[in-house]
Amino acid sequence: MPASRLAEPAALDDLLLYRVSRLRAVAGGMVVRLCEGRFGITWREWRVLASLAREEGLLSSQLAERAQLDRARTSRAIGSLAGKGLLLREAGRADRRQARLSLTPQGQALFGALFPIVRDLNLELLNALSGTDIAQLDRVLGLLQARAETMALQAELPKASRHRGGRARLPSAA
Repeated sequence: MPASRLAEPAALDDLLLYRVSRLRAVAGGMVVRLCEGRFGITWREWRVLASLAREEGLLSSQLAERAQLDRARTSRAIGSLAGKGLLLREAGRADRRQARLSLTPQGQALFGALFPIVRDLNLELLNALSGTDIAQLDRVLGLLQARAETMALQAELPKASRHRGGRARLPSAA
């Protein structure tokens, strides 16, 4: 049996992260269009909304961590959702800068309407797999997530700079 393209990548299409990115772009694009077109929220706002539906009363920093968004984007999404009447910010008694976040009844209703549709899109995508394949995929995704988190903690990579246009120094041809 030939080795997997993933085990011996020779081209961009063979790289795990590229293939996962392509899958997310196609399938996730449907969620983006659904969020924006039918519900009037961005996918980042959807992640914030879904995170708060699962665990209300978070601080914005906790929410950013749970939604895996940077703090600036999380803050913008919070402001936008609050402006749309979907989210409430309750200032803390000791430190008024630390606001606890929760969904309004309108935010809960939006989540209640959107989540089943997104869930059904996910289930439709998984119809390509058997029950055994789905269980194995779930296990493998857990392993890959844990490995990625360990690698990120151990990595000694330069921090990306959007101000420099993301340009890295190319090795010189000496």
